[in-house]
Amino acid sequence: MPRPKKCRRVCGLPGYTEFAPRGAGCGAELVVMGLDEYEAIRLIDLEGMQQEQAAEQMGVARTTAQAIYNAARRKLADCVVGGKVLRIAGGDVEVCEHRAVCPRGCCPHRHCKNE
Repeated sequence: MPRPKKCRRVCGLPGYTEFAPRGAGCGAELVVMGLDEYEAIRLIDLEGMQQEQAAEQMGVARTTAQAIYNAARRKLADCVVGGKVLRIAGGDVEVCEHRAVCPRGCCPHRHCKNE
């Protein structure tokens, strides 16, 4: 029996949840990226964190953060190369209740257990 999935802490929600290439009609193929994948991209690529730092902030093991990050990069590449629509939604996440006061990239509440 597989282990239950651990919730990943997300401190930054996307301002926009859907991206499409210009001219993509309503029949364009859709790729869904989870909020945990979005958070991994945000922390590692935008904030410049190492995978270990991102994993600590998300509350997961480094290997899990690496797998999440790799899946997110594949989805981004699929959208850019294939001209597909990207939607950011869902996933096993817990949103940091302190996100409004967190400084960008380094949540002081990342060690809280019950958020």
